Amino acid sequence: MGLDAATAERIGQAVHIRQADARAGTRQPSPDRLTAPEHTPAPARILGARGEALAARHLEQAGLEILARNLGWKGGEIDLVARAGPVLVFVEVRLRTRSSHGGAGASINAAKRRRLIRTAYYFLPTLCRRHFRGFTPPCRFDAVCIEQGRLQWIPDAFTVQDAATPRT
Repeated sequence: MGLDAATAERIGQAVHIRQADARAGTRQPSPDRLTAPEHTPAPARILGARGEALAARHLEQAGLEILARNLGWKGGEIDLVARAGPVLVFVEVRLRTRSSHGGAGASINAAKRRRLIRTAYYFLPTLCRRHFRGFTPPCRFDAVCIEQGRLQWIPDAFTVQDAATPRT
C-alpha cells in the first residue's frame, strides 16, 4: 500500500527540514524559515505520528479494532494495541526514510523486542479488564514497517521466545 501524494509530500517536507537542521548542526530555525513556537514537536515525532496514523488506518481497513495508541510507561511504549477477533495484538510501527541502516524491520532488534514484551506485560491486566472481561486472550506482536512510501504489515512478527534469545 502506497502513501497518498499529500502525505508523501508532508513527510518529505519534514525530512527536508530535519536534514537541513542536521547539516547546520543546530535545531534552531534558520532566519529564512518561519520561526515555530517552542512547543512544536520535532520533525521526527511528526513523522512518527503520521506513520502510526497510517498504520492504524491500514489495520482498521484490514478488520482490526484499535483499542489504544501510544501506551507508555518508564519501561517502554507500545505504538498501537488492537483486537483481531479474540486475539489481543500489540503493534510496533517503524517508519524509515532511508534503508541505509538495515531498514524498518531490522530496527526491531532483540533489546527492542524485550522492551515491547515487558511493556505488554505491564499493560496486559488493564487491557484484559477493559476489553476482554478480565480474561487473558491469546496475544501476538505485529509490526508495521513503512519505507519509501510502502507499508508492510507483518502479523506475528515475533514471539516472546524470540525476545528471550541471549544477548550477543
